[in-house]
Amino acid sequence: MKSIDCFIPYQSEEQAAKTVSLLKESPETARIFLLASDPALQPLEGCELVPVDSIGSTETFYKIAGLTDQDYTLLYTSFCTLHPGQFALERFIAIASDTQAGMVYADHYLIDEAGNYKPAPVIDYQQGSLRDDFDFGSLLLFNTSKLKRAVFSMDNSYQYAGLYDIRLRLAEQEQLVHINEFLYAQSEQDTRKSGEKLFDYVDPKNRTRQLEMEQACTAYLKRTGGYLFPYFEPVDFDRETFACEASVIIPVRNRVRTIEDAICSVLTQETDFPFNLIIVDNHSTDGTSAIIQKYAAMDQRILALTPDRNDLGIGGCWNLAVHHPQCGKFAVQLDSDDVYSGPKTLQQIVKAFYTQQCAMVVGTYQMTNFKMEEIPPGIIDHKEWTPENGRNNALRINGLGAPRAFYTPLLRTINLPNTSYGEDYALGLRISRNWQIGRIYDVLYLCRRWDENSDAALDRIKMNNHNTYKDRIRTWELQARIALNAEKNEKEFKSTGRSAAD
Repeated sequence: MKSIDCFIPYQSEEQAAKTVSLLKESPETARIFLLASDPALQPLEGCELVPVDSIGSTETFYKIAGLTDQDYTLLYTSFCTLHPGQFALERFIAIASDTQAGMVYADHYLIDEAGNYKPAPVIDYQQGSLRDDFDFGSLLLFNTSKLKRAVFSMDNSYQYAGLYDIRLRLAEQEQLVHINEFLYAQSEQDTRKSGEKLFDYVDPKNRTRQLEMEQACTAYLKRTGGYLFPYFEPVDFDRETFACEASVIIPVRNRVRTIEDAICSVLTQETDFPFNLIIVDNHSTDGTSAIIQKYAAMDQRILALTPDRNDLGIGGCWNLAVHHPQCGKFAVQLDSDDVYSGPKTLQQIVKAFYTQQCAMVVGTYQMTNFKMEEIPPGIIDHKEWTPENGRNNALRINGLGAPRAFYTPLLRTINLPNTSYGEDYALGLRISRNWQIGRIYDVLYLCRRWDENSDAALDRIKMNNHNTYKDRIRTWELQARIALNAEKNEKEFKSTGRSAAD
């Protein structure tokens, strides 16, 4: 019955002994390998020691592929004790066998400090699940022959992106199958609220890791036909006339504590062009409307709109504002609980459209608390966006930055999804498919994090729903880019006999 070689991280006997003992109880377990970065460690009884630099490196996977010789290879990526469920490994094998998957992963439990088991469901993998922080859980079962094929196709050596590279290569040819059953448990390691985890992927201290992930993702896109070269369609800024040069757009619902700060940060902007402020009050009930009306009565630059319908999300409110005849040539974002960092923000953004000849501009923001005092991770500059590779790398990350601004005629053509999550990301991906996105690396925006942010404390189900939707957005966009490249290649081949990729 033995059919699994197991690989687990090894820091100490105390850390690994229980996991080893529980794995040995399964009749499916053949050998257990301890992945150790400390050369002074001694192997546990009945286990083999494997010196590695890190669990996620390319070198580690070459070693795993060279050692494993069973039908299946199990990798556990956590240093916490693994508690397999009843017949868990048998179930993993059954699904892997039935589906012929390259890799299977499962829902699980997290054990809190009180010993309570908290359900931790994960989500299905899809074509657009390209973000490197996709949550598979900590227990992965690979078809060994397919794992080896993927490993030995690797042509770059990564310190951090080895596992990411492996699963991208597997996904090109094989299924990555999610088992919707709670098959194991482990201690809960990250007890932060969702809002505190939200910006890990752009934390400046992770820059080296991010560059490796970008390299692996870009290579995947080139292999699969989704890579876009840095050629962009021109933007004609004179195609229409507008009542003003720019409109700041604030969609809002029930932000009585912050809307006044947002309004004032717009009204104090200093520009050499006319601008207005369009506030879409999505049926607030907490006093927000009264504040908006007070300022609208004081300043004719403010246009206060209330939707006729009751089914609009943030994206729908944006569409209402953008299609209003008083919307300016450029539509500039401001969330109702954030503020611009200074009086020159709007001027800098509009200037960037002309100097960078782009259809969208993204700035740099600073994370603050409610009192607008800086909090970690501090300044978020999204330096992963480059003119050469930004629109490819955008398929790997979960957002494009702030503040965001758009050329209005283009926005009126594309429109935003009528959602309250991911609508800006979907729009940015769609624009970047054809047009250049400009960048400003000065801090233009204070992103205020507080307990009433819509994403401050999401439960796992809501986070999974959000992540599934963004993965779906990436899937649609990736499919569109593959089709676009195929069409270009066909046209090029018909005219020259050579592929456009050549």
